[in-house]
Amino acid sequence: MLKDDLFIASQYVLPHHWLSRLVGKLAASENTWLKNQLITRFIRQYDVRLDEAQRQHPQDFRSFNDFFTRELLPEARPLDNAADSLLSPADGAVSQIGHIQRGRIFQAKGQEFSLTELLGGSRPRAEDFVGGKFATLYLSPRDYHRVHMPMAGKLREMIYVPGSLFSVNQTTAERVPGLFARNERLVCIFDTEHGPMAMVLVGAMIVAAIETVWAGRITPPTRELKVTDYRDPQPVELDKGEEMGRFCLGSTVVLCFPDGMVDWSKELEAGSPIRMGSRLGSIRALQTEESAPIENTATAIDAEPAVTTDNAEAEAQNVSPDNADTTSTATDDSRSQ
Repeated sequence: MLKDDLFIASQYVLPHHWLSRLVGKLAASENTWLKNQLITRFIRQYDVRLDEAQRQHPQDFRSFNDFFTRELLPEARPLDNAADSLLSPADGAVSQIGHIQRGRIFQAKGQEFSLTELLGGSRPRAEDFVGGKFATLYLSPRDYHRVHMPMAGKLREMIYVPGSLFSVNQTTAERVPGLFARNERLVCIFDTEHGPMAMVLVGAMIVAAIETVWAGRITPPTRELKVTDYRDPQPVELDKGEEMGRFCLGSTVVLCFPDGMVDWSKELEAGSPIRMGSRLGSIRALQTEESAPIENTATAIDAEPAVTTDNAEAEAQNVSPDNADTTSTATDDSRSQ
């Protein structure tokens, strides 16, 4: 307990961004001796499997980042090819999975955060997902760190949201209020055949960068909220299972879907291991109001405080624990990953 207390306390005083930039420079180094040492020790420390990778020796990689974002052999992650399957976008473990209740998302026992703040402070953007479903997926250091599309979609907008860089492990999730709506993140809103889909790539301590296949490394010159519309003139369209981005060092993906669009696989719960391309759930196409699950009791987005353009960035970074609603019915298993 004391060890956990010290770990959490240290994160409030550490210079998150300076530390991440320093680690990022080391991870990007192409010095042969340094990058081989970093890669070899990392493999040993975290029991990384290179037999699944296209390049299988530390010497094969240009830098630690090149190793960390390694591509896998084509047969290493077969995609669930059922027509209604919703794919896991990444390797890792389920942190939490369930319903979005009253515009809030369950984080850990006693902790939750605002859907609006997660998505960058825009209430109209969040309205599509009120009463819907979410899944928070944690990528551990040993995992494959490319992120893929759960279903085919066309990019509507990308929102860079500045914030802190707390660790995103289970201990921090249990103790830092509004963690995933507090950390720096990249929000990607896709339009799909069956409705909108939000994919949120959340940064973390020493995560050097987040990249997408359409915009490369996301490194705004200033840490300000930035919204980019991708509907015109050349929309970005990605197929089911296609790569959409990657983490340079590990973090978390949060998925959000509207009410009635998807059902999670029944066997999934907090702590369940996942692999990219496996079935995360199913797409409930063209569902009528009468057939909606009776367990969904979320209320309107108006239950949340208004977020203006002027304070959107501040709202996106700060979640008051006083706003937490501890009655969420999402899975509250707090096992560590």
